[in-house]
Amino acid sequence: MLSGRGRLRHAWGEGIAMREFSNLIGGELRPADRMLDSVDPATGKVWARIPRSSADDADAAVAAARAAFPAWSAMPAAGRAHLLRKVAGVFAANARELAEMETRDNGRVIAETAKRDLPGMTYLWQLAAAECGAAVEGKTVILGPGSLGFTRRVPYGVVVGIIPWNSPISTFSAKAAFALAAGNTVVIKPAEQATASTLRLGELLREVLPPGVLNIVSGLGEEVGDALVRHPGVNRISLTGSTETARIITRASTDALKPLAFELGGKSPNIVFADADLDRAALGVSTQSVFTANAGQVCVAGSRILIERPIYAEMIDRITAIAREIRLGDPLSEETTMGPIVSQEQFQRVTGYLEIGAKEGAELVFGGRSGGEIVDEAYAGGYWVEPTLFATEDNALRVCQEEIFGPVAVALPFDTEEEAVAIANDSAYGLAAGVWTRDLGRAHRMCRDVEAGTVWVNTYRKMPPGLPFEGLKDSGYGHDSVLANTREKSCLIET
Repeated sequence: MLSGRGRLRHAWGEGIAMREFSNLIGGELRPADRMLDSVDPATGKVWARIPRSSADDADAAVAAARAAFPAWSAMPAAGRAHLLRKVAGVFAANARELAEMETRDNGRVIAETAKRDLPGMTYLWQLAAAECGAAVEGKTVILGPGSLGFTRRVPYGVVVGIIPWNSPISTFSAKAAFALAAGNTVVIKPAEQATASTLRLGELLREVLPPGVLNIVSGLGEEVGDALVRHPGVNRISLTGSTETARIITRASTDALKPLAFELGGKSPNIVFADADLDRAALGVSTQSVFTANAGQVCVAGSRILIERPIYAEMIDRITAIAREIRLGDPLSEETTMGPIVSQEQFQRVTGYLEIGAKEGAELVFGGRSGGEIVDEAYAGGYWVEPTLFATEDNALRVCQEEIFGPVAVALPFDTEEEAVAIANDSAYGLAAGVWTRDLGRAHRMCRDVEAGTVWVNTYRKMPPGLPFEGLKDSGYGHDSVLANTREKSCLIET
């Protein structure tokens, strides 16, 4: 059993100790009147209970954030930086516990949460601390002999961060760290499918940050989420989630004209040219891209694998060989390389696309199985889908156009660079893309011509905090950084 302040109770009729969590509001751990089950997707069993917050809880969180804002925004940048470095220390000191909790909550294997996510979050908070000074820098403009203009950067006020279930700790950090560094106060709403690790962070960080500077309220989007985005006391909203959720938030927030930032879904092309290093490319379009540790449940998943025709058959063989080595099973085992789908609802969505692909006439290259028969008996109740690859020459198929958010990819051949660009851009999404080539000129042309917020060349899924991460088209707009969490105020003095 993981340590922490979350209360323990015994599940009715099971005799198993279960964690029960509370919201963080105004520096206090507050239980909600109603609770939700948190299900371990590897087993399909309830392992924790989280608050099902109400509009009243949302209002209390915003009120606490607004009350804390004057003192936090007035604190010298060096003071905020000192506290954010202490937060980074909390991540470092509790990395294994947080990694295990996230793995238990959403099924992402421990090898990735412990070795990739948590060390990266320690660095991200340190980076945010280092950038606190940028939030108070402005520029000076001499307008004439007796006229001086200058700008000030000022925080928005209360920033709401709505985070997804596929990587809650890292998305929490990206939204909270930079908003706090800029002088805002924050309310975080985690996804109900994977909330426990975020609430545990609330327990830990209440010992570091002043009351009300950071607040966390969990629950259903249509209840507490809707109340937050409609709240007149909220000054900026940042969502990582689905395109449909972004549309709902846009409609809900129109009365107050709040600034919005949306990092949404994708149907990213991963393009392999015949001159590429095929060993690297095969890994880059498979386990690094879509057959990932969290079963392809990643917004930038390279789920359309575009392969130049002369190497098409060879690349299919290479990808197939890699897929056969992927191990499904206990996400807390270091030997497991792919975890389950996060929930029953998402499992049904992914398996539905397996049926759609077959009905549309796409060739099933490998995979296609799902359910308990593909793992050990102990995990038969979990939500398992094996790595699956379809092949087609028709990019108009639904499995080529719609985001599946699971370990399902489609291979498409192409003949020319121009055709590769046309297929890549034939999508409603524009979040990311991968290009594999040894031709430097081609690499630059693809970076220019492919419609995506991020283009990786000879690598995939590297998202360092120093680079903006922003989508195009239905993949959203805006991003999270210190400067993005401020606005410029112009001042003019006649001397």
